[in-house]
Amino acid sequence: MSSSHLSTVDGTERLCVSERAQGVPSRVLHLRQLPGDVSEQEVLALALPFGRVSQVITLKAKNQAFVEMASEEAAVTMVNYYTSATPTVRNQPIFIQYSTHRELKTDNLTNQRAISAAAVHSGSMASGGEGRGFAPGQSPVLRIIVENLFYPVTLEVLQQIFSKFGSVLKIITFTRNNQFQALLQFSDAVHAQHAKASLDGQNIYNGCCTLRIDFSKLSALNVKYNNDKSRDFTRADLPTGELEPAAAFGVALPPYGAAAFPPTFQHHTGVSMATVPGSLVSPRLSLQVEPPTVHSVLLVSNLNPESVSPHCLFILFGVYGDVQRVKILFNKKENALVQMSDATQAQLAMSHLNGQRLHGNVIRVTLSKHPEVQLPRGAAGQEEQALTRDFSGSALHRFKKPGSKNFNNIFPPSATLHLSNIPSSVSEEVLKDLFSSGGFSVKAFKFFQKDRKMALMQLASVEEAIEALISLHDHQLDHNQHLRVSFSKSTI
Repeated sequence: MSSSHLSTVDGTERLCVSERAQGVPSRVLHLRQLPGDVSEQEVLALALPFGRVSQVITLKAKNQAFVEMASEEAAVTMVNYYTSATPTVRNQPIFIQYSTHRELKTDNLTNQRAISAAAVHSGSMASGGEGRGFAPGQSPVLRIIVENLFYPVTLEVLQQIFSKFGSVLKIITFTRNNQFQALLQFSDAVHAQHAKASLDGQNIYNGCCTLRIDFSKLSALNVKYNNDKSRDFTRADLPTGELEPAAAFGVALPPYGAAAFPPTFQHHTGVSMATVPGSLVSPRLSLQVEPPTVHSVLLVSNLNPESVSPHCLFILFGVYGDVQRVKILFNKKENALVQMSDATQAQLAMSHLNGQRLHGNVIRVTLSKHPEVQLPRGAAGQEEQALTRDFSGSALHRFKKPGSKNFNNIFPPSATLHLSNIPSSVSEEVLKDLFSSGGFSVKAFKFFQKDRKMALMQLASVEEAIEALISLHDHQLDHNQHLRVSFSKSTI
């Protein structure tokens, strides 16, 4: 195996590197067309989101650098990502390719000390350095997931909760995998550790909005706009910008790229925080930015007019709140208005159902400007009257009891359904036949070991599960027991 040598800009350090065929994946990446005075921190910022970094060598005279990742997998991910999203340093496009070198071997520790210093300076998780580099997990940036999101969580609410543990510099919020998430940067990693230790697993509001907190692999957040999705508290001069989610970062960093930010969850709430007991948030919370009044009516569009009915929308949207009224528009039957009990339930239904497929169509769910759904007047025709239903007195509302356990079991649509209220006389075969006779493909079934009144039923797709829930929720199983169907977070 042949070897070659590289020199750093001052010519004092020699690197022995093993040759490798051009174009073959390698842990070592070659960066070209860099600014002449590029810093190691700037090079690290490109690489750290993809994994740990073992070495960085800058060849400033040639406007080049070499980065050795801790694993080949991280290097491949980085190259693949930047193939579709051109990397930049100070708005200057740069070029990244696999190096012909398998690894970088230094003759002394100068470079290792330099990368350690650079890593510490940027609060990164770079490895291989001497000195006081952060151990894995010690970043000033926290990744926050909010589970059981029954009430909307705003950027201001997060800032108020987390600022009790130190100075919060920046926050970016987004929706990923149907979950509300945030990246939050403290001024110091010690504050981040304290907040994580104190808040992980806590509920923001009583019985819901549970915080799941991890350290991010990002060492810092680059916020371009101050709005309801992102905020740099150190920069009051930033523009509000268009709400293009990918623009929150200088480079859209995986796994937080553009696809991770479907703009479906508007963070406005009509709920008074004082009405939510037992919360992390002060009952006297006053939001810094008073959101506009939000009504509880949703506009649902791109429906299949041949298949949709008020009852079908009542059952589906009823998974996320108590539906009061449904109106399918008489002159435009692919559109409907759905009135929920309050604005928070409307937000919840919108965040989970926008973009789902119903009766073969991908539906769109947005907030309506109507404060309520109007019932037809007496002069309306029979068909128009049939397209509007008042469900306010329905016995099928899931959330009418305060503190109901249903508040803790709200999940996105999934191919696995949770069945409950099953009579002891009903067998697995009877339930499978019930779903099969409705045209649904049963892929798996399992009774709960500790409670045979409940079971999981896995169908062929999320779309099929949505149809099955609409069709079979409240199906009568014996003379006084009706099947309850909801979406499950589990798989079989």
